[in-house]
Parts: sequence; structure tokens; C-alpha cells
Amino acid sequence: MISAQEEIYIYTDGGSRGNPGPAAIGVVILNKNKKLLKEFGQYLGEKTNNFAEYSALVAALKKVKQILGKNKISQAKINIFMDSELVVKQFLGQYKIQDKDLQELFLEVWNLKTDFGEINFNHIPREKNKRADELVNEALDTELRSQKLF
Repeated sequence: MISAQEEIYIYTDGGSRGNPGPAAIGVVILNKNKKLLKEFGQYLGEKTNNFAEYSALVAALKKVKQILGKNKISQAKINIFMDSELVVKQFLGQYKIQDKDLQELFLEVWNLKTDFGEINFNHIPREKNKRADELVNEALDTELRSQKLF
């Protein structure tokens, strides 16, 4: 399915309605030919927007690890695209992480990162991250509708 030399493109988004409020993540994973490998959204519960952004990144890296397998990820080039300037700049060492919950998620990503050959973090405008954003909203809408039914 994926050769060890291929590049993987990951688009992630996290959002909350209220801050904190109902939160969800969206993840889109593509191969170097832009073929969709996996996309998903997931409801997180009551969280902050930044927590959701980090959670999306953690979920994406774990999913890529499953897709590629342990042996291939050490040679893979992973390109991550996020509209969260905060998260990207924290991973580039340009911003400090002061929130304790975010520090824990940063460490989780950092530990996951050691298994991969190369990971590049890229900040993109929101309009270039539409599908991941749609997945966030779909997960939120589905969860909030289900809560109103009971």
C-alpha cells in the first residue's frame, strides 16, 4: 500500500464550541500522490481549542503509525499541516508551552515523533484546511445531536 520512501501528508484540526466547550478533532491523511489513506473526526468532550488541536496531532501520528507499520515509519517523511499557529510554533521552538495539559500533549507528540524518520510542521491558513475542519464540525454536530435525543 505505502512504500517506506513515500511522503505522507497529514492535515489536522481541532476545535471547541466555547473555550472550553464541546470539542472534536479532524484528521486527513494522504500519500504523496494526494490519494486519501484515511480521514476521521472524533468527539473529545469538554476541552479547550488548543487541547483539541494537540489531540488531533496525537491521533494523526498514531494512525499513521498503524498505517505504515513500525518498521516503515522510521524511513517515512511526514508533512503535517495545521491552521494552529500556536501548535506549529511550539514544535518549531518559537513559542513556549505554559499550559500543563498542553505540555503533556506536547511530550506525547514528541515521544511519538522519535519513531518517525522525518516530520515537518507547517502552518497553513484555515481555508487550506477545509476538510479537517469539516470533520471537526461533523463530529461535534453528530455528538451534540445525539445528546439532545436522550
